[in-house]
This record gives sequence, C-alpha cells and structure tokens, in this order.
Amino acid sequence: MPESARSTVNRLGLACRLVFGLGAGLTVAGGSSLAAPPDTTQGIYTCVDAQGRRLTSDRPIPDCNAREQRVLNKDGSLRAVKPPPLTADERAEKEAAERQAAVQKAAQADAVRRDRNLLARFGNEADHRKARESALDTVRAAIKTTEVRQAELTAERQPLELEAEFYKGRTLPLRLKQQIDANDAAVDAQKSLAQNQTQELARINRLYDAELERLRRLWAGAQPGTIGPATASTALKPAAASAPR
Repeated sequence: MPESARSTVNRLGLACRLVFGLGAGLTVAGGSSLAAPPDTTQGIYTCVDAQGRRLTSDRPIPDCNAREQRVLNKDGSLRAVKPPPLTADERAEKEAAERQAAVQKAAQADAVRRDRNLLARFGNEADHRKARESALDTVRAAIKTTEVRQAELTAERQPLELEAEFYKGRTLPLRLKQQIDANDAAVDAQKSLAQNQTQELARINRLYDAELERLRRLWAGAQPGTIGPATASTALKPAAASAPR
C-alpha cells in the first residue's frame, strides 16, 4: 500500500476512535450534545403532586417531598415505596411505640434469663425444697433470738414493777421511770420485729411457691420465657436478730 494511502487509513482510524470514545463530549449539527442516556440504576421515581399531576424523574421529586413516591425498575415493576415524612404527632407516636416495643423485648429477655437461671439452680424439687428450708431457717433463727430477748425484757420488768408498787400513788423516782420507759420501748421494738419476721416467713414461702410452680412447668418442657411474666427475684435478706437493746 502506498505511504499516502496508509497515512489516510491511520487518520481515519484515529478519528473513529475519538468519535466513539469521546462522543459524550462532542456535538452534532445544530448544537445538540451527544449525551449518555440517564442513569436509572437508582430507579425511576414517580408520584402524583398536589395538583393531581403524575410526575416522573430519575431522582427524588422535590414537588412530592410531602407525598408518597414510588420507585420503579427499568421495566416498570415496583422496587420500593418512599413514604412521606411523618408529622410531629406521627413521629412522637412512632417513637412511643418503639420505646414500648423495646420495653417488651427487654422484659421478654429478662423472663428468659430468669427461667434459665432457675433451671440452672434447681434440677429437681428436692434441690428447691432444700433451698427453701435454708432461707426459712435463717428467719427462724432470728425469731428464736427475738423470743429470747422478749423473755429477757419480761424478766427485767418484774423487779421494776415491784419497786414501782412501793411508790404507788406517788411520783416515781426519775431513775425508775426512765428504766420502765426504756423497757417499754424495747418490748415494743421486739414486738414489731417479731411481726416483721413472721411476715418474712410468709414472703419467703410465697416466693418459693411461685418458683416451684414455674419450675414444674419448665421441667415438663416449657421453653424459658414462654409461661408468662417471671416472678420478681427479691433478694432474701436474713431478718434482724433483734432490735436495738
């Protein structure tokens, strides 16, 4: 091929590569750009505005910011629905519902945890009965201590009453009056303590009764957290041995 012909072919090849490689930057007659088609990978947005007009765009439509917008695929099928923004009341209601759901979820998780802990602590009724008796024995020992103290106060009271008989109809000496008042206060304190200890025995039994009922259902195959609210695990604190002397 003559050198001039080869040069002409090379120039034509270069021109073709420029046209096809840089076509987006060239213009055609009349000044129209050879722009690439719009990118629809993000979907096609469509909505009906406040005037009832159907609007379509390749990006979210500002005129429908307060209205529902549908996002379509290239073939016209529905990809997603972009809801309108919530009002202040709707947002507050949604947040309240989310908080309530979170509370319920936490309560359920807590019930599951409590049930699993019960199963880990007690393999059978004998284990549970042993734990109950241990808790009750602590309070029973405190009750015995209270009874001993009450007997001591009764014994301390007898000589005070005998001495007070000597002053019958007269003003008691200050020392004797203070001793009698102190004895009265100590007796009242021990009575209140004994009442609290009796209530503590009942509370412990109620707790273990509720636990046992729950455990029986768990031992029978119920899944943790599926048998209603878990019993509150109030700490079992030993009752005080006696009131201040």
